[in-house]
This record gives sequence, structure tokens and C-alpha cells, in this order.
Amino acid sequence: MFRKALLFSIFVVLSYGFWLSPNLKQITAGVAIVLFGMLTLEEGFKVFSGGYLERFLQKNTHGLMKSMGFGFVTTTLMQSSSLVSVITISFLSAGLITLASGIGIIFGANLGTTTGAWLIAGFGIKVKISAYAMPLLVFGTILVLQKSKELKGLGYIMAGVGFLFLGIDYMKEGFDAFRDQIDLTKYAISGYKGLLLYTLIGIAATVIMQSSHATLVLIITALASHQVTYENALALAIGSNIGTTITAILGAISANIEGKRLAAAHLIFNLITGIVAIIFISQLTHIVDWLAASLGISKNDYTLKLAVFHTLFNFLGIIIMLPFINNLVSLLKRLLPEEKQKVAEPKYLNTVSIELPEVALEAVRKETLHLYHYFFGTICHGLSFRVRDIKSDTPVAEIVASNRKPIPVNIKEEYTNNIKALYARIVDFISMAHEKMSQEQNNEVYQLRTAGMLMLEAIKSTKHLHKNLSRHLNDSNPYVRNEYNKIRYRIGTILRTLSELENQNEEDRTSLATLEALKITVKEADEQFFKDLDYHIREHHFNGVIASSLMNDNNYANNIARNLLIIGETLFKTRDEARHEIEKSLMLDEQETAEAVAARKTVEINDDTPKSFTAGSDTNENQTIDTNR
Repeated sequence: MFRKALLFSIFVVLSYGFWLSPNLKQITAGVAIVLFGMLTLEEGFKVFSGGYLERFLQKNTHGLMKSMGFGFVTTTLMQSSSLVSVITISFLSAGLITLASGIGIIFGANLGTTTGAWLIAGFGIKVKISAYAMPLLVFGTILVLQKSKELKGLGYIMAGVGFLFLGIDYMKEGFDAFRDQIDLTKYAISGYKGLLLYTLIGIAATVIMQSSHATLVLIITALASHQVTYENALALAIGSNIGTTITAILGAISANIEGKRLAAAHLIFNLITGIVAIIFISQLTHIVDWLAASLGISKNDYTLKLAVFHTLFNFLGIIIMLPFINNLVSLLKRLLPEEKQKVAEPKYLNTVSIELPEVALEAVRKETLHLYHYFFGTICHGLSFRVRDIKSDTPVAEIVASNRKPIPVNIKEEYTNNIKALYARIVDFISMAHEKMSQEQNNEVYQLRTAGMLMLEAIKSTKHLHKNLSRHLNDSNPYVRNEYNKIRYRIGTILRTLSELENQNEEDRTSLATLEALKITVKEADEQFFKDLDYHIREHHFNGVIASSLMNDNNYANNIARNLLIIGETLFKTRDEARHEIEKSLMLDEQETAEAVAARKTVEINDDTPKSFTAGSDTNENQTIDTNR
């Protein structure tokens, strides 16, 4: 409601201003063209962020200096600290970078915004840049109409720069014409009163336009046309620096807690920088005069001196805040702690990431792993395993033999509140992001979505299995108890393998070969189960009712095992594509798996008597066949 009222007020004020002065139309049209140029420029760079920027970021944000360098370079190229801030929040939300690295990027981005002031003050104001704007717009438009994604992106960038140049020229001419009618310097206010008032005006202008770059263009063109005093222009520049944080704050609204922490860090940094600049404004202006003289800048060239001031106070803010980054991270974690949710919430999904396909894919991958951790815990508890035991080095047979008390777990509640709820959010995110992804990226997203669906199916089977398992873990009939323990061992072995694969380095994983061997083991265990069942029925160890329950539970166990193996293949495959393709080519199909099982059976002793499940039978966990017999 507030935003609608604000929008209506802006329309009314502008309409009244247009009626009073035709020259105001030219100035505001210039601002509009600059903002449109910024949007076009951002659209162009988003095309190139579809993989290139993300890979560059991951290689160049290890360490504070590298993070700052990344922020400085990207902001210099894009001429938009707001875009860099939003991209950084999406990277942080997707878990691609740490909070400390994100803060480093923000520091660098703030310094990168100063290059825009230098370009406008040193080139844009002193040259008829509309002459350069026209060819850029023509060539840019031609490229935008091409089918190639890269050419289209380059076209948007060229058109964006062209619109920026054209907008600056419009504003410059508008202020020159405006000066003949009214002198705005009559409303100049000196001293700290003027400093604070114009700082607030700078904040308001940047919040409305959501671009400190556009505000700086407006300030410099007004200063060049003598429509604002140098002293007041400095205050406006400080205000624009503080106001630019609004975009990061808006971008963090839909982000996770790390994104919100980064937006808060941006606000704290810019506020402290602005406050320091206001307190030491007199000293800073003296330093600017000295630096300007050293650089050969004319004493009356206030536009370039404004660029020097803008660079100086941003650099000063970095120097002040740099030693306290770790303290800032700790403070933000205390002020914005992780919320304990009754219902699982996404950790990595952020609507900002949707515009960046590579980041969106990484977000889905990490969120599916987040879902997997809930799923893994529920499966373990449903089979009366402790997660820490499965992730330990204790042989699985010993864990099965020692854990004979059912672990209390409400599988239905876990399924509804955590696994199903989180999976639904992943599906919603994928539905919004897939249109901007390549075919290869969509294929990988489809596999991740399928892995999530299989987790849901496995939990349903676990819920059914858990009922009988809890009842028979301490059954007085040792034969019944032994059969359920063998089912637990079968699934526990897979859970242990998946845990080990997750902990391996991605480059060293040979997940397909490992899981292929487990497929054969599961197939053998299933065949052995029915042989053992026939024996127990013949020997009257238990009746048909128990046998029927065991057959149903064996089916549930097989379903869980199959789904776990497919989930493992998807989540823990090697990132080396060539190596992954070789592994896939060596995988067995169903017929080959059956033949492998039959071949292994020919070397076994013809003995129909099933072995009891004991910890001692697990002297070698690789001999799973012997244990399952």
C-alpha cells in the first residue's frame, strides 16, 4: 500500500514539474534513459553470468584480497554495485561463497563504484558523448536481434552503454537550459545543517532510483552546470553511498539467513563510511584539495574533485573496516541467528538466483543435499540406527547386533514437515528457474528432482517397514529376529557406503563402480531371502502369517535399497564428466546383473541352512554375501 502511494505521489509531483518547466522534462528523461541503460547493461551481463561469472567467482574469492578484487573488477565492468550486491547474495545463498568472502566482495564493489564517477566527471561531462551513444545503440540493437546468446548479451551491453551516454547528455543539456530560468544554488545550505540535509536527499534519490550510479550521474551533471554547490554535492555523494544499500536489502528479503547477514553487513559498512565522511568532512576536503593538486586537477574542476572525494571516503571506509571483518561476521551471526524451524526451510534457494542459471543449478544441487540429510536421518532412525553410528567406522554388523531398541521416531511427521515440505519448495524453485537454463542444465536438474522424488518414496516404504521392525527387533523367536536383522544389515551397508562417498573428495569419487557392486549384493540378498524363507517354513520356525509379513517387509527393503542406490548415483557422482561417462559405460544392465549374481552363486556350497546373523559373522564387510545367507 505504501509503495503504491509513493508511486502515485511521484507521478503527481513529476507531472506538476513538467507543467511548470519543459526543461525538467529533459533532465528527468535523461535520468530515465540512464536507468534504462543500467537495466539493459545488467541484462547483458546476466547472459555472461550463466556459468562464466560463477566459475570466475569460485576461483577468485578464496581470501579477502581476492574477494575485494572480484568486487572491484566486476563493479568497474558492470558499473552497478547494486547488481554485484544482488549476485553476491545469490552466490552466498547458494552456498558458493562464505559470508566473509561476500563482505569482501561488497567492500570491493563500493570501491568499484568510484570508477563510474571518474568516467562521468573526466569524460562524460567534458565530451559530447551523445555522438558515441548513437553508434553503440545501432550496433547494440542489431546484436540484440541475433539468435546467439553471447551476441545478444553483447548487444545488450553495447545498447546499455549507449543509453547511459545518451542519458548523461540529456541531463547535461537539461541542467544548462534550466540554469537560464532558475538558479538552484540559491537554495544551497552550508555547514553541518546543509551536509545532513543533502545527505538525506542523496539517500532518498538513490532509494527511489535504486541506483547510486544514476544518482552520481545526476549529481555530477548538476555540479557541472553549477546547479548545486561543491559542498552540497559532496553531501549528496555520501547520501547516494548509503542509499545504494536498499537494493541489497530488497534482494535479501527472499534470501536465506546468510543473504540477510550480507545485506546487513553492506548497510553497516556504508553507514559507518558515511558517518566517518560526515564527521571528518573538513579534513577530507583538505586532503582532496592536496590530492587534486598532486594529480594536476584544476582547482575549479569540482566534478573531478568530487570523483577524488568519492574514491577517498570509500577507500577510507575499507581501511577502517578491514581489521574488523571477523568481528563483523561474529556480530552478524549473533544478531541474526539461524532460526530453528518446526518445518524444514530451504537453505540455498533464493529467487534472485533464478536469473543466474549456473547459480540456480548449484542452489538446487545443494538444496537436494540438504533434503538428503533430513532423509538420511529419517531412514536411519526408521531402521533403529543412530546416524553417528552409521557415519562411524564401527562394522555395520556390530551396529545391527547392538542396536536392538527401536528408536522413537514419528516418520509421518518427519515426512510431512521436513522431507515433503522441502521437496515441494525445490520443485517450485525448479519450475521458475528451468526456462533460463540450457538443455544440459535442465537434464541435471531433472535428475536432482528425480532423486528427491525417490527420497519421498523410500520414506513411505520405511514407514511401513518401521512398524513390523519395531515389533520384531526383540522378538522371542530368534529366527524372526535374525531375518529382520539381515534386512537392517542390507540397508545399513548401503547407508554406510553413501556416507563414505559423501565424505570423499568429488574428484576422487568412483561412486558408480561402488554402487554397482552393491546392486549385485542387494540382488543376491533378495534371492537368498526367499531360499531362507522356504527353509524356515519347512522347519516350522514360524508360520505363514509371519512369512507373509516378512515378504512384504523384504519388498519394502528392496524398494528402499534401489532408491538409495539411484539417489547415491545422482548426488555423489564425480564432477569429472569424462570420468563419469567412462563409469556409466561400464555399468551393468539388469540382465548382466542377474548373470553376475548367477556366476557368483556357482562357486557357493550347496547348503540350504541359513546362517544366523551375529556380529562375529561380519569379520570382513566386503563379504556381504556370506553374511546375508
